[in-house]
Amino acid sequence: MTPSPSAASPAPSTTASPLSVVTGHAIEDPIHLEREPLPKRVLDLGFGGFLLAATAPAWPLIALAVKLEDGGPVFYRQRRWGQGGKLFELFKFRTMVSDSDEKHGVVEACDEDDRVTRVGAVLRSFGIDELPQVLNIMKGEMSFVGPRPLAVGEVVHDDHGNPIVWDRLPEFRLRMSVRPGLTSLATLYLPKDVERKRKFRYDLLYIRKRTFWLDVRLIALSLWVSLSGRWETRQKKI
Repeated sequence: MTPSPSAASPAPSTTASPLSVVTGHAIEDPIHLEREPLPKRVLDLGFGGFLLAATAPAWPLIALAVKLEDGGPVFYRQRRWGQGGKLFELFKFRTMVSDSDEKHGVVEACDEDDRVTRVGAVLRSFGIDELPQVLNIMKGEMSFVGPRPLAVGEVVHDDHGNPIVWDRLPEFRLRMSVRPGLTSLATLYLPKDVERKRKFRYDLLYIRKRTFWLDVRLIALSLWVSLSGRWETRQKKI
């Protein structure tokens, strides 16, 4: 699927110099921030408000299920990279054992990951664990559609197998010109375990071709994936 190029992306508006978690100093060459179209923010607030109202009765039940399984915290909080390199705290319903980060570090979940709880496996399949991120959207830290926010301190590997962190990757800066999203082109159209460079290319494609109607389409497809319980499949969702 190739997004329609009929509408050009808005011109860059401002710049920011994010603080590197590696060196503690500002990253060289400020990041150009893309101006966000007003209809996109209206969509975020309108659909976000509707989703919060529609799912509010289920939140206590979800919280109870998470709590009853192992007595740990209901919510999981993690620092993520936001637009322009600003850090924010992302919210999720907890789906892993409570001491996962302390024991294993910030590592993405893999197939049949023994850190994932039984309740967590169900929540992840239907994307229910991501519901609290609607609060991040309402606060203006995220959008419904955009590159997925990367975890601060997450260790990945370069082409030679050497461990690195996000702000050492060349594509890292480019994808932070827009708000991170709850869903993305890469999340829907690429296998879960595909190499990072391919995911980043899809993120940059979205930034270049983004339109209001592309966002609506990706949200609709994401709802379909949620209802079909396909979020944890390692293959393409669509």
